[in-house]
Amino acid sequence: MPYTLLADLLVGIHLAFVAFVILGGLLAARWSWVAWLHLPAVCWGVGIEWMGEICPLTPLEAWLRGQVVTAGDETDFVARYLLPVLYPSGLTRATQVVLGSVVLTVNVLIYGLLWGRQSRE
Repeated sequence: MPYTLLADLLVGIHLAFVAFVILGGLLAARWSWVAWLHLPAVCWGVGIEWMGEICPLTPLEAWLRGQVVTAGDETDFVARYLLPVLYPSGLTRATQVVLGSVVLTVNVLIYGLLWGRQSRE
């Protein structure tokens, strides 16, 4: 049970980080100091996708899930619904490059709008 709980917690943290990478610029619109955390996170996320690397959380998640001895573990909510969001089946290098490019484009647009808004003030 503790391994399952830790694995699920780590998946939640991982998903929160991915969401922050994609849309954290919207938080920076409200609190400008968030940009100091968000921009390095975007660089990390886009870099991981473009270079075809894996996040360091991924092997830890896999190890924790591997420690679980109960049968039927793959039917829990996290394994069924959240893990496919982080690790879609059929993910190719080309798809990773596209995903990284989409994340970069979304963030360039968000920060461009923020910069344009601040320069008009």
